[in-house]
Amino acid sequence: MNECMSILNTGLRGVNIASSKICDVRGKEGKLIYRGFLVQDLAKRAGFEEVCFLLLYERLPKKEELLDFGQSLKQKRAVPENIMTCLKALPKDMNPMDVLQMATPLLIQNDKAAGEPGIENTLYSAENLISGMATITAAWDRIRNSREVIPPNNDLNHAANFLYMLTGKIPDPETAQFFDISLVLHAEHSFNASTFTARQVASTRAHIYASVSAAIGSLSGALHGGANVRVMKMLKEIGSMDKIDAYISSVLDANDLIMGLGHAVYETDDPRALILGPMSKRMGEITGQPLWYELSRELEKKAKAAFMARKHREIYCNVDFYSASLFYTMGIPMDLFSPVFAISRISGWSAHVIEEQFAMAAPKPSLYRPGATYVGSYCGPDECVFVDLDKR
Repeated sequence: MNECMSILNTGLRGVNIASSKICDVRGKEGKLIYRGFLVQDLAKRAGFEEVCFLLLYERLPKKEELLDFGQSLKQKRAVPENIMTCLKALPKDMNPMDVLQMATPLLIQNDKAAGEPGIENTLYSAENLISGMATITAAWDRIRNSREVIPPNNDLNHAANFLYMLTGKIPDPETAQFFDISLVLHAEHSFNASTFTARQVASTRAHIYASVSAAIGSLSGALHGGANVRVMKMLKEIGSMDKIDAYISSVLDANDLIMGLGHAVYETDDPRALILGPMSKRMGEITGQPLWYELSRELEKKAKAAFMARKHREIYCNVDFYSASLFYTMGIPMDLFSPVFAISRISGWSAHVIEEQFAMAAPKPSLYRPGATYVGSYCGPDECVFVDLDKR
C-alpha cells in the first residue's frame, strides 16, 4: 500500500497560473469578453479581421488600419508551392488535423524573420499563420477528394475566401456572414487546453510556429476540439424527432454525456451558443435542411428537463451544440470542424504567444515548470534496490 498521499488531478481547474489582458470568461454571468468587448457586440458589429487586429494589437483598428491589415492578410494567403506538393504526396485518408499540424510549421519558410527578437516579427508571423492555415485546410480537403486546389480570391474577406477555396463557389452573402461570425465566436476563450499549450511552449522562447503546432496537437484531442463533431454524430444517430426521448433515456441510464451540453466554466448557456442557434436555424432554411436545427432545439429542451428531473440541477448549452448543425448545413465536412476551429483560434493563440513573450509586466516571464507529487513506484515510496538482469 502506497503511504504517500497523492494529489487529485483536477486539470488545474480553479488554479490561476498567469495574468492576461486578452480574454475574460465570466462563467456565472455567461459573459465572454475579448480585450474588454463583449463577444455579442463583436459578433454583431465587427468582422473576423477586425477581431484579429483587436486580439493582436490590443485595440480596435481605425478604418485605414483595418484596410491595411486586411490587405496584409491577403498578401499572405498564397502558401509556398512545396507545401502543396507535400500535401499531394500524403495518403488521402489522413486526418485533417494531423495534416494541419504537420503542414503549419512549414509556413515558416516564407517568414525570414521568424524567431528573431522583436514583437514586430512575431506579429508578422501571426498574420502569416492566420492566412496560411486557412489556405492549407481548404487545400487539403480539395486534394484528398482529387479536386484541383482553388487559389485565394483576394476580392473576398477571410471568411468568404475560405468557403470559396473549399467549395470553388463564392458563398452567398448570408452564408459568408454567418461563417465570419462563427470565426469571431471561436477566436479566443482564455486559458483553454490548446491556448495553455501554446503559452507553455512560448514560455521556453520557442518561436510562434512551434507554439501553434503544439496548440493544434492539443486541439486535436477528443476532449477539446472535436466536441462539435460528436454533436453532429449524435444528431445523425438520433435521426428523427420521435427518437429523442429514447436517446436521452439511454444516455442518462448509462450515466453518459449528451454532447454539447455542459461546460467546465459556464454556469449559464454559453453566450456563443445563443448566437449560433439562430444562425443554425436560418442556414437550415436556406439549404432546405431544417431537420438538424429542429432536432437540436428539441433535444436541448428535452435533455435539460430530463437532466433536472434526474440530477436535480441545470445543464447548459456550450458552443459546440449549435456550431455542429451550422457547419454541417454550410456543407463543411464533419472532419473539418476541428480545423475550422483552429483557423479561427489561431488569432487567440497568437495573441497569447505575444503576451507570454513580450507584453506582460515582467521583463522576462518565467518558463512554465509546475511540480508534481511523487507517489512512488511498484517498490513503494522509497528507492528501489537494483537487481541485475540475470537475477530477476
